[in-house]
Amino acid sequence: MNSVNQDAAAGLWDECGPPCLSLFQPTHRNHPDNQQDPIRFKNLVKVLEESLRQKFECDEIQPLLEPMLALAEDHDFWNCTFDGLAVLRDKNMLRVYKLQRPVAELAVVADSFHTKPLLRILQSADRYQVLALNRHEMRLFEGNRDALDEIAPADGVPRTITEALGEELSDPRQTVSAYGGTGGGQAPMHHGHGGRKDELDHDAERFFRVVDRAVLEHHSKPSGLPLILAALPEHHHMFHKLSHNPCLISESLDVHPDALASTDEFRERVWQTIEPRYLARLAGLVETFGSHKSKGLAADDLAEVARAAVGGRVATLLIEARREIPGRVDGSTGELEFDDLSHPELDDVLDDLGSVVLKMGGEVVVVPPERMSTETGIAAIYRY
Repeated sequence: MNSVNQDAAAGLWDECGPPCLSLFQPTHRNHPDNQQDPIRFKNLVKVLEESLRQKFECDEIQPLLEPMLALAEDHDFWNCTFDGLAVLRDKNMLRVYKLQRPVAELAVVADSFHTKPLLRILQSADRYQVLALNRHEMRLFEGNRDALDEIAPADGVPRTITEALGEELSDPRQTVSAYGGTGGGQAPMHHGHGGRKDELDHDAERFFRVVDRAVLEHHSKPSGLPLILAALPEHHHMFHKLSHNPCLISESLDVHPDALASTDEFRERVWQTIEPRYLARLAGLVETFGSHKSKGLAADDLAEVARAAVGGRVATLLIEARREIPGRVDGSTGELEFDDLSHPELDDVLDDLGSVVLKMGGEVVVVPPERMSTETGIAAIYRY
């Protein structure tokens, strides 16, 4: 699978060679609900094919659709889905994203990719990553308040101490011997040979340093998400002391996921750790909006915010989750055009404003409806 975080950071979605195919659909994690997912996917591919036939010949269409049709027949793929699916395809690339939130069905052919559902997910305020770590291996997870899933580390991120240190790893033949513990309830006694414990500690520290650098470069920088350490307590101090990752938060989870009964229990423990920080961040944004509005440095009027956005004045834009206002924003003037059509290809004013703010170097945060402080679905904090 491809990474939404990494592809967005790399600007990959801006490199489409038309025709650009975009497909979105909700999916299901469990049987029997997931049995209908590949059928719905095939139907959406047919919609793409019908659209392509209006402008292209069969010999041009078939190569575009072949990898998508192959995906439709991949039973292993459909038996391991999340809550949503996005597929972007042009003549040069195929990107497939498993999403932790449902998305509305959409199949569209255009001169550029339709990425607004992905941008909304990227900007949601409740997202985080987890680094599960012990002396021998690392695992990465990504989640939100409703879901937590293990993700494959990017190329260049070592998963084990052997991958990280290779030939620099201390002589594996110098093992720790265990004596006793075979009866009478006695615990085994461990005797290190030649300062073996010191070597193990040194190897662990070097492994942690390599992991820290790799996760920072390949995951934290592209995503900007808070990173939580899940490890035994004795590893917390070492990792926090050596880490140079600004996304690593001070709160840690004092258990490795391998020690828990289920992923759900792990997700609940992680969310208990991250929720206070999440709520504090939202409360701080709402408070900042209120104080700035009283000084004329914030607004919730769509027309005013649109003009400020194209002028580069918006520092932070809060958008209400699941709120849509059909229409368009002129990216050069900020003029709004509203429409009451429900066609899925129609733009959304709120998403348009978010795109403009991002292009101008501002921050966009998608906020749950119950945490939104305005009635218009939007709140903008200005730079000046």
